[in-house]
Amino acid sequence: MLAKLSDRREFREGWVFERKLDGMRVLAVRENGGVTLRSRTGRRLDATFPEIVDALAAQDTTDFTIDGEIVAYWRGRTDFGRLQQRMGLTRPADVAASKVAVTYYVFDLLRLDGVDVRRLPLRTRKSLLRRSITFTEPLRFSTHRNEGGPELLADACGRGWEGLIAKRADSTYQGRRSDDWLKLKCARGQEFVVGGFTEPAGTRVGIGALLVGHYEDGLLRYAGKVGTGFDRPTLLALRQGLDRIGAAGSPFEGRIDERTAHWVEPVLVAQIAFTEWTRDGMLRHPRFLGLRADKNPADVVRERGEP
Repeated sequence: MLAKLSDRREFREGWVFERKLDGMRVLAVRENGGVTLRSRTGRRLDATFPEIVDALAAQDTTDFTIDGEIVAYWRGRTDFGRLQQRMGLTRPADVAASKVAVTYYVFDLLRLDGVDVRRLPLRTRKSLLRRSITFTEPLRFSTHRNEGGPELLADACGRGWEGLIAKRADSTYQGRRSDDWLKLKCARGQEFVVGGFTEPAGTRVGIGALLVGHYEDGLLRYAGKVGTGFDRPTLLALRQGLDRIGAAGSPFEGRIDERTAHWVEPVLVAQIAFTEWTRDGMLRHPRFLGLRADKNPADVVRERGEP
């Protein structure tokens, strides 16, 4: 179930409010003696997060499906870029050597002891979740508040959080984007499809900037170039990966005037922070945060706040 971006600030009774996390959405399934972790795109993540698999395998409850988000912390805040360091490690020896610790924040229950509970109200599912799972590191229950408004969002932003997720307390769990769940963001940012890159200049290595866009009416619309947020290893790794998916022509609708542009197949999704949209649909002050393996490029559209 996915949330819609919203500019709404006033809420009556019947909503709960959770912290919006800067991580990777993951479903965890335990059945038939095994545990499976899957991203939104269906990618298996068992080998990437073995400590989470072990914690779920040690539960007294032996049959469940739960929903949550895996995060990595840096200086007390969730940091998607730091999580990216862990995502590149898939061999057991590499994962064991990694110093990037992760936490799995669990906020919903879809199945328990062979029973599909998605049609139960959210409050009931949360109550069952707390009684069914023992939350010890690296597992945490995603706590919520029963009241919220502008002051609660302001407090979240002051703490350096991404924002809040507002959920109707009586909502069922639906496998789609729904206005029963709303994203209230502190700063602008979303996913974009990578359609190309420019050559580096001066002492820069790897790439100069990523050329990114989003889908609209089935066409990939150009949203600008992203030239900040990279360190040297990331620039080199990106160039190596982008060279492998090179394309003969631009995947964007319309002409893009970039003299040193190289085009790629639109199969990569990047998380980008920015200050605002310009009137002509370009990003202002965009900054690269990392690549997302849990997002389908075809699902990337311009997020618009709803009242």
